[in-house]
Amino acid sequence: MPDRSPLIRVTAMPNDTNPYGGVFGGWLMSQMALGAGSLASRTGEGKAVVVSATDFGFPGAMQVGDELSVYGEVTETGTTSLTIAVEAVARTRNGAAETMVAQGTFKFVLLDDDDKPRPVRMAGQAALSAND
Repeated sequence: MPDRSPLIRVTAMPNDTNPYGGVFGGWLMSQMALGAGSLASRTGEGKAVVVSATDFGFPGAMQVGDELSVYGEVTETGTTSLTIAVEAVARTRNGAAETMVAQGTFKFVLLDDDDKPRPVRMAGQAALSAND
């Protein structure tokens, strides 16, 4: 992913673990959805809701206290939707070692004030329209 600025950063806490003591995959997915949602809202300039989550993989593990950074990029723009690829990278609590712990794809639909799908508006398009 070209832009390596994290969408969000959070530390895994004890209540984020599964019965085996590892960080729960559902918690990872929810953090990824939060980060992707932030990117979708900024890119689409408005309300964005998840309509699908696919292609998830969990190639690494993280522990309580590790810091999770979520990175994403828009990979596809539809008429009313944005597809966002997301990576979740854990950094050890007391060091600099990083491990990709999850990856996946989210599709968002942009909504208007009546919660109906609306065309995707992006900053560049808005600037062009203002100059017309």
